[in-house]
Amino acid sequence: PAKIVILGGGVVGGNAARMAVGLHADVTLLNRTRPKLDELDRELGGRVKTLFSTADAIEKNVADADAVIGAALVAGATAPRLVTRDLVGRMRRGSVLVDVSIDQGGCFETSRPTTHDDPTYEVEGVVHYAVTNMPGGVARTSTFAINNATLPFVLELADKGPERALRNDHHLKNSLNVYRGRVTCQAVARSLGVDYVPADTFLGD
Repeated sequence: PAKIVILGGGVVGGNAARMAVGLHADVTLLNRTRPKLDELDRELGGRVKTLFSTADAIEKNVADADAVIGAALVAGATAPRLVTRDLVGRMRRGSVLVDVSIDQGGCFETSRPTTHDDPTYEVEGVVHYAVTNMPGGVARTSTFAINNATLPFVLELADKGPERALRNDHHLKNSLNVYRGRVTCQAVARSLGVDYVPADTFLGD
């Protein structure tokens, strides 16, 4: 069976693991939070090897993988660079890197954004797929999905106005990035090298 390595155990990584298991691949998933690894291990009935993500574990598993799916995400921040150019150079020719994190900078050092019209390129004989806005390939379905997720927040903003809605809904408040010209998301502030100001400074608890 093909050896598939998945970096990240969130929505993308978990679903990639389910699909790969369905194709009878040899699947290894690496993630930085133990509870998520335990959850996926239970859900997938031990059919996926789950590992805590370290530089050593990434190197050992990526080097001989047939396909690596980069699904690492730091909310609001640039994606961590988990696979170096040197490691890509040690992979088998014809192996594949799929960088789903490309919209936030990509998690492979050799990644660069591509399009649906021209989706792949090679580095060191390794095929890279790094299409930005991958859900755009199924535009109607992805539009329904994002509307289902965001419509309740849109209605709340419309009914209450932004400040009251943000005060009343901690999920909405946690999604706030910039307010009155100040960066209210810590990860974004760190990525941009600017001062972070908590939203509660403006909104109160």
